[in-house]
Amino acid sequence: MIATQITETPDSVYGPLDGIRILDLSAVVMGPYATQILGDLGADVIKLEPPCGDNMRAVGPMRNPGMGAIYLHLNRNKRSLALDLKTAPGREACLALARTADVLLYNTRPQAMARLGLSYEEVAAVNPRIVYVGAYGFGSAGRYAGRPAYDDLIQGMTAIPSLYQRNSGDVPRYAPLTLADRAVGMHVAIAMLAGVLRARATGQGQAVEVPMFEAMAQFVLGDHLGGRTFEPSEGETGYSRLLVSYRRPYATSDGYISLLIYNDKHWMRFFELIGRPDLKADPRFCTHTARAENIDEAYRLVAQQMEKNTSSYWLRVFDQADIPAAPLYGVDDLIDDPHLRDVGMIRAMRHASEGDINTPAPVGNYMHTPLSIRKGAPRLGEHTREVLAEAGLDERTIDSLIDAGAAVETQ
Repeated sequence: MIATQITETPDSVYGPLDGIRILDLSAVVMGPYATQILGDLGADVIKLEPPCGDNMRAVGPMRNPGMGAIYLHLNRNKRSLALDLKTAPGREACLALARTADVLLYNTRPQAMARLGLSYEEVAAVNPRIVYVGAYGFGSAGRYAGRPAYDDLIQGMTAIPSLYQRNSGDVPRYAPLTLADRAVGMHVAIAMLAGVLRARATGQGQAVEVPMFEAMAQFVLGDHLGGRTFEPSEGETGYSRLLVSYRRPYATSDGYISLLIYNDKHWMRFFELIGRPDLKADPRFCTHTARAENIDEAYRLVAQQMEKNTSSYWLRVFDQADIPAAPLYGVDDLIDDPHLRDVGMIRAMRHASEGDINTPAPVGNYMHTPLSIRKGAPRLGEHTREVLAEAGLDERTIDSLIDAGAAVETQ
């Protein structure tokens, strides 16, 4: 399984975002995923946590308290600073850090930031160039503003479980991923970069809002607005190919495969493979438009044929016919996939506190600014003293913050 044995690389090894500093007040998945993407690209990400730490630290499995597996995969290439922002010294330390940052990211409600004395106006007063990004549930202009939002709730409100029910006839189900958190997290990463580009061009920062509900509504409706694209409506909602019951991995005589017979060439070759060249002229299947209108029948035909032979047989003949097909993996199969091993997607690394671990690698190859894992996910408060010193606080002030409990330092 192991592709490469690596250790944490020196801070001098940077990617294309070298020189951008992000003050990350977010927790759990969405915000940390966004900042890890930018950290992998070379940004200096300071993870500002409360003294109790990010909740995701407590989600196992884990070797040591506060260092759960998912936390490790969301927070590498960051430094951890622990401050109690409900205290005046903690707030002042946060503002000192904000003076040095390009971006401040938070994922609490804006009202909570205001109660802490960290509203956009208060942060911009110390750094007019800062990009102040709020990533939370619902846009501030709508009636749901301020409501709590979690991945499951947003999946439900953006019709993902009901689409599953339309497709399968089963009960509604959530996607077994933190789908909304991670999809919206990519929007958050883009928003931070866009804001920095603008601020560096003009000298003026801004407040940016990235709401989960709206972002996932766009994600879903891009496929499923369907007939309601038009006024008056031209039919029902939904992209029919994604909703038919036979759009699923196909059962073979000894397992399952993933298969997508998509364009005219694929279908004509498939009809030859199954000994039914007559179907090339069948009005239900002879054109892309006809197949789209009869997609359930087309996929039912495929399902009936797949059961007649083994997975290895079908994968071989589809490869020869240049028809897109792939094995159906479980998570363990994915981890052991030979292509991922070739490209080093699953990295073996030695974490400073957790020992030998495996982690998904940064994504992408950059010719002149290669990506790296410069440091593993930090222990709570591991870099408190270092980061506060960079913000201009002297040793005595840092000691007093720690002694008063306004800051936490992990030795």
